[in-house]
Amino acid sequence: MLEKFLSNRLFVLYFIPFFFGSVSVLSFEPFNLTIVNFITLPLLFYFIVHINKKSKSVYRKKPYKKNLFIFGLLFGFGFYFCGVSWITNSLTFDDNFRVLIPFALILIPLFLSLFTALTILLIGPHLKFNFSSLAVFSGAIAFSDFLRGKLFTGFPWNLWAYSTNWATEILQILNFTGLYFYNLLVISVFTLPIIIFFKISFINKFLCFFLTSLVILSSYIFGGYEINKNREILKVSQNSIFIKVISPNFELEYGLSKKEIEDRFKKLVRYSNPVKNQKTLFVWPEGVFSGYNFNEIKILRKFIRESFSKEHIIIFGANTLDIETGNLFNSMFAVDNNFEIIQRYDKKKLVPFGEFLPFEKLLSKFGLKKITEGHGSFSKGKKNSILTIKELNILPLICYEVIFTELIQKSKYDTNLIINISEDAWFGKSVGPDQHFAKSIFRAIENNTFFVRSANQGVSAIIDNKGNIIKQLNRNEAGSIELEIPLINSKKNKNDLIFFILLTTYLFIFFIYKGKNAKK
Repeated sequence: MLEKFLSNRLFVLYFIPFFFGSVSVLSFEPFNLTIVNFITLPLLFYFIVHINKKSKSVYRKKPYKKNLFIFGLLFGFGFYFCGVSWITNSLTFDDNFRVLIPFALILIPLFLSLFTALTILLIGPHLKFNFSSLAVFSGAIAFSDFLRGKLFTGFPWNLWAYSTNWATEILQILNFTGLYFYNLLVISVFTLPIIIFFKISFINKFLCFFLTSLVILSSYIFGGYEINKNREILKVSQNSIFIKVISPNFELEYGLSKKEIEDRFKKLVRYSNPVKNQKTLFVWPEGVFSGYNFNEIKILRKFIRESFSKEHIIIFGANTLDIETGNLFNSMFAVDNNFEIIQRYDKKKLVPFGEFLPFEKLLSKFGLKKITEGHGSFSKGKKNSILTIKELNILPLICYEVIFTELIQKSKYDTNLIINISEDAWFGKSVGPDQHFAKSIFRAIENNTFFVRSANQGVSAIIDNKGNIIKQLNRNEAGSIELEIPLINSKKNKNDLIFFILLTTYLFIFFIYKGKNAKK
């Protein structure tokens, strides 16, 4: 019966990869069924080897490598179709874009699937049931994820590593290894069950599982030790700051009147509920003043003056219009109680089609524009990498920027706080806000820094430097959370060199074993 299914070209080349790619999404937020990856990745490996063996005799289609490409493409398509389908929700807010939903639903996952398809096409013919093939498979998938995170502005969403966001103890190695090194290790562990098909003794198979379990257990113990040690460090920390995070749960609306903006301002002030003599840093989310730039909302400073004191600083998101150049920026502001700018950060990682239109001059001729309000694209920020407020060095991340580990790596300054403001109403009721928030845990650990997140219609939270969620406001929950946060200097992994060292080691193992087998 099984042989009949395995000989069915339609079943093996089309149904199987799409199904397992789709199921893999269950390993991420909000499901967190990490165990699924211990099934889907080994089966991905198994069927690649199977297709290699059967292509000429069963799946008669020339060129035979085309079978591998189709298999990889459909695995990737299932993975991205289910994993990033929330993208289409952003197209529902403007009637002009609704017609693009079917295209976005198909073309975006299809494009991302090319990374998987080309990877499997490249390595597929060389895979066998042996350890060298396991090394090259894991390395190639990890390198594919790396390229996806870097090329064409990058889109490192749902790396396999993110399916372990709940394993706080194990995640502590991120601060030493970086994201992509850890991602390679995770893929290797997920794929390890494939060794049951290797022609090695039961004892050797048992030893592999035992040693891997021992490494995982050691990582868990080390992480627990780091977390406990950190508690003692935080207790004796000399500097701290009182922070209040606001989540107003506003609807995502275009064309707000000045009266509606004023009402939003009043509500933010009410949720802030400032204590005049208490030094406080207030964090408001991105997108709450939709369609208005800073100078246009500055007229509402009277509400700030009435309620806030010199002891208060407010961080929030708004647009900046450069009068001289006409450039528009998505910005994060730090302002005082007179609503005067202390510092400003302009978003560096813009969302393609959301905040800027690639090949704008060409595509605009076909009637295309960016999804966010207004026809012109935002400009990429070039100035401040951090916000410096007295003794406080803040690493600012606006919305989408939280998924990019390199913004932390490339920061030239030590920081003692990360602030992420976001407008998650774009995701609607999809899994998007949960997956978006999960990345915050990784950024906190990588930088060894407290992480503060204010999201409108998303998850707002305060996360400690070891990735523990201290306080949280759930999706669509309006209100505030507050905490006295100890300030510690960041201690981060600053490059991907260690990832490439491990990747090179994997490739070395592959070629050594391949050479030995060729001599036999």
